[in-house]
Amino acid sequence: MLTRVKSAVAGFMGGIMTGGGSGGGGGNSGSDLPLKFPYMRPEFLGLSPDEIECSADHVARPILILKETRRLPWATGYAEVINAGKSALNEDQACCEVVVARRRPMSYCPPSTPSKTPTAKRRNSLPNGEGLGLRLEHNRTCEDSEGLVFHYWALFDGHAGSGAAVVASRLLQHHIACQLQVVIEFIRNLHALPPAVMGEEPENTPYLQGNTPGPHRALTRAASLRGASGAPSSPSNTPPPPRFYTEKKIQHESLVIGAIENAFKEMDVQIEREKQVYNISGGCTALTVVYLLGKLYVGNAGDSRAIIIRNNAIIPMSAEFTPESERQRLQFLGYMQPHLLGNEFTHLEFPRRIQRKEVGKRMLYRDFTMSGWAYKTIEDEDLKFPLIYGEGKKARVLATIGVTRGLGDHDLKVHDSNIYIKPFLSCCPEVRANPLTF
Repeated sequence: MLTRVKSAVAGFMGGIMTGGGSGGGGGNSGSDLPLKFPYMRPEFLGLSPDEIECSADHVARPILILKETRRLPWATGYAEVINAGKSALNEDQACCEVVVARRRPMSYCPPSTPSKTPTAKRRNSLPNGEGLGLRLEHNRTCEDSEGLVFHYWALFDGHAGSGAAVVASRLLQHHIACQLQVVIEFIRNLHALPPAVMGEEPENTPYLQGNTPGPHRALTRAASLRGASGAPSSPSNTPPPPRFYTEKKIQHESLVIGAIENAFKEMDVQIEREKQVYNISGGCTALTVVYLLGKLYVGNAGDSRAIIIRNNAIIPMSAEFTPESERQRLQFLGYMQPHLLGNEFTHLEFPRRIQRKEVGKRMLYRDFTMSGWAYKTIEDEDLKFPLIYGEGKKARVLATIGVTRGLGDHDLKVHDSNIYIKPFLSCCPEVRANPLTF
């Protein structure tokens, strides 16, 4: 087992990935399925086919930057360079667009498809934002008679092939727009909280009118037995007093966060579904930034980082999701569904690999219920390879992957086994909001 694990780690982290070397989408070289989208670098770089080919030079490793600084909104900067020796092609992707979410019912939303607008026309429509304050930019672009306009930036860190990153860079923003379409009227109406039930007017709910239930509205048991007005046995036709329910007050910000969270899940489902008919290789982490109605929403599924620098202060807008940071979630899943471990891994964590001669001795361990460490008597079951092994940047899940959230990876297995890793990888992002006010 140890030899297989070492081989898996070496094959996954070192050398040129098999999927990354295929032409186009970075899929498996033996796949006969067509690519969902052809391999390319971010559209806003405006690279020619020859320049894209040169960008994969592992010797020269050219640094790619924007040819036109005014091409992206808010004077957005960008630079990239291929990670030498890891894969034949650059598996990472990026996207920057201004997207319109128009009013449509949820049932209308089809699976998201890329915009049919020609690339050149779409680029020219992007506001450059130079010399403009955010408030002016918001007033100019976020008010739309048919819906909402939001700015969108995204980075996708691909692995084991570029297919998932390419697809996500083309479609994730459309999934976000589709989710926002359902709640546009509530998001734009800042003077009223979103209703708990669609179609329900806030003023029809006594709780939202400011009326609070008082003692005079409650019927005591004695009054009910006496046939008081409104009681079930009362001969009076007076309707019973209205019941009052405790209802959470949902803020508008939560609707945007929920839309981004659902968009990530829908994107992952689409990748899994379309892998049946398209060659979509590997997986990717995803870091998205949405500017909408004066707030930045940062959604992160992976180990990428986003920060805001304001008044010389650094505001972290994302956290890394790694085997160490999500240890308890992963261990709990392994404990609840041991069949996912394939009888080759244990959900418990130990400071190091256990040797057979140590069976019966007491060793430090950590379970999903613990943040600290304790001692337990080593049993034969503990000789299995740990679900989480290593520390820091070398920590791995099932001895294979060092990130615990992202998109894709539906076919990823432990080396030389039939153990799928996807059940331990979550596509759900953490979304943080920050108001941009001056």
